[in-house]
Amino acid sequence: MLYAHGFSVLLFDFQAHGESPGTQMTFGYLEAMDARGAFDYLRNRLPDERIGIVGTSLGGAATILSEKPIEADAIVLEAVFGSFDEALSQRLTSRFGSWLGPVVFPLLKVQVSPRLGFDPDLLNPAEKVNRLHAPLLLIAGGSDNLATLAEMKRIYARANEPKELWVIPNAAHVDFHRFTAVEYEQRVVEFFASRLPR
Repeated sequence: MLYAHGFSVLLFDFQAHGESPGTQMTFGYLEAMDARGAFDYLRNRLPDERIGIVGTSLGGAATILSEKPIEADAIVLEAVFGSFDEALSQRLTSRFGSWLGPVVFPLLKVQVSPRLGFDPDLLNPAEKVNRLHAPLLLIAGGSDNLATLAEMKRIYARANEPKELWVIPNAAHVDFHRFTAVEYEQRVVEFFASRLPR
């Protein structure tokens, strides 16, 4: 979509995703290093170009959680979880139901630090989004049960200006372009076009 509108695009796979090596998804801990690496690659290769980011779900969390804040010129974040606890809880409830999910939650969370090597409480995009200082478009699904509207509103409340929250009624997790393709393209392309000269 972006390429068709005249933007150059870098696509990459996070570790343990797609064609990249790795065995564990880490809810943004290691993925934040991948996002930082992709951004640094572009900034070093094209130092005078303006750079925008589209981060969807885990990609959005990774953008926010980078240890050194990513200094992009415009950022679109879609369906980002508010905290590790919320992300894990919602996924367990979605998989095992509202009775068993909460039972399994503490059993899995306690394993994160010894097995994966990081404190899961550090993964809190809603608390860390204020480290970003770029125009921000947040896109949320009104029926998203994995990155809820309440979480996206918390992220929006803590984000720096200029910012915009677009809620797509009845849309679930990461199906925004499929749900309303024409408006999605119009909003995202206009957001970038006004901030990233082609």
